[in-house]
Amino acid sequence: MKHQRQLVFFKHYFKEFFEPLNDKLKDKIDQVLFMVRIAERIPTKFFKHLTGTDGLFEIRIEFQNNIYRIFCCFDEGNLVVLFNGFQKKSQKIPKKEIDKALKIKDEYFELKKRSK
Repeated sequence: MKHQRQLVFFKHYFKEFFEPLNDKLKDKIDQVLFMVRIAERIPTKFFKHLTGTDGLFEIRIEFQNNIYRIFCCFDEGNLVVLFNGFQKKSQKIPKKEIDKALKIKDEYFELKKRSK
């Protein structure tokens, strides 16, 4: 099975979101991340660009009537860099979560630029 994308977890941000979750939710997240890696076209139900965020995307997971989001961005073609995640409790994505993801994204690209 050919992978369309490579996933990278930047620093500890994703792990801090993922580790405390129950095993069934972790399995569901793993299934969605696997689909992000292998699907030629990812359905917008699971993967969507956030308008006005300069390249920030969200991976969407629905589990037991709860909604979870993982922020990410693309780098170097088909490399998807995963950032923070959270449980969504309202219709709108909280601004503080978007701001956090944008800060992590800036940190990622600044670190990458300095390492060259």
